[in-house]
Amino acid sequence: MEDIALTTTLSERQLCDTLDLCRNTWRRQQQRKAFCGPIQPPKHCRKKSRQPRALTQQECDEVLKILNSEQYCNQPPAQVYYDLLQKGHYLCSISTMHRLLQKQNQSGERRQQRPAQSHAVPRLKASIPNEVWTWDITKLPTVKKGEYLCLYVVMDLFSRYIVAWLLSRKENSALASQLMQEATERYDIAPNSLTIHQDRGSPMIAHCYLDLLGELSITASHSRPRVSNDNPMSEAQFKTLKYQPDYPRRFEDYDHAMQWCEEYVNWYNHEHHHSSLAGFTPNQVFTGECFEVAKTQQMALDSAYKEHPERFSKGCPRVQLPPKAVFINPIPEDADPSILEAGVNFPTLARVKTKAI
Repeated sequence: MEDIALTTTLSERQLCDTLDLCRNTWRRQQQRKAFCGPIQPPKHCRKKSRQPRALTQQECDEVLKILNSEQYCNQPPAQVYYDLLQKGHYLCSISTMHRLLQKQNQSGERRQQRPAQSHAVPRLKASIPNEVWTWDITKLPTVKKGEYLCLYVVMDLFSRYIVAWLLSRKENSALASQLMQEATERYDIAPNSLTIHQDRGSPMIAHCYLDLLGELSITASHSRPRVSNDNPMSEAQFKTLKYQPDYPRRFEDYDHAMQWCEEYVNWYNHEHHHSSLAGFTPNQVFTGECFEVAKTQQMALDSAYKEHPERFSKGCPRVQLPPKAVFINPIPEDADPSILEAGVNFPTLARVKTKAI
């Protein structure tokens, strides 16, 4: 290695990479070569050597015999230690008892533990209105400390149109079932044509609510536990609600909150130019009116381009239409095709079909 170092212009890193050698090994060899004193004997690892104060094998067997006895086999080391100490016996410390039990694989939780749960990633796609609904519940504080109102909001995923909402003083599955029943009847939802996505709150996983979806032949989809990003559209809508300039920090009473929510829903559906919908309102996308509005917008752009073409460096501008499909957790483009074909451990089937009654 010495000759190579003298005749090459490679750096130390390049040289070690070429020789497949660790740089620390190379430096240690260089230091030993320059050392003039006596060679130091290798140091023994302290963990492998026997500690002078350690218990003898006979003492260890005695401690294990007492810990496994009928009197103490179901007691933790701390209880055994103090009980023996009160009787005037000292065997070893509590930590030593733990180490001896761990060495014999006798430590740890004895009760049956629930295995780790694996929840599939909800992957939803909406290409037309009333194909996927998403809903959630938010709290609206009142002037009375500790008192909140519950706002239920059901939104169409494709158009972000609020199809149904409910304001209540409490949060339960009966109100959620009533809201879904009325919404499906209002929009005449055909069986097996709608998926409802929600998180795992108590009203969303209640048996009576899921039974209703089964009766209506609606697919139920749930977010993963403690993953708020699995229901992003509803969370974003609630942020829009609470960031309104006229949003009161606390509502005076139920009637005050009801009046404000009515005005907000009307504004959100018919006047709010949604950034994710290319500036169209949710109502325009929900009803298909956006295509007629786009023609009017295109005529205005064509007229502006005709008068001042020099102001548009990229040519005549075109009106951007809303996306043709809206996704929740879309499948990554770089996903392994073999996993997609085999279907092994691929968490995309989160749309669980509830059994129709």
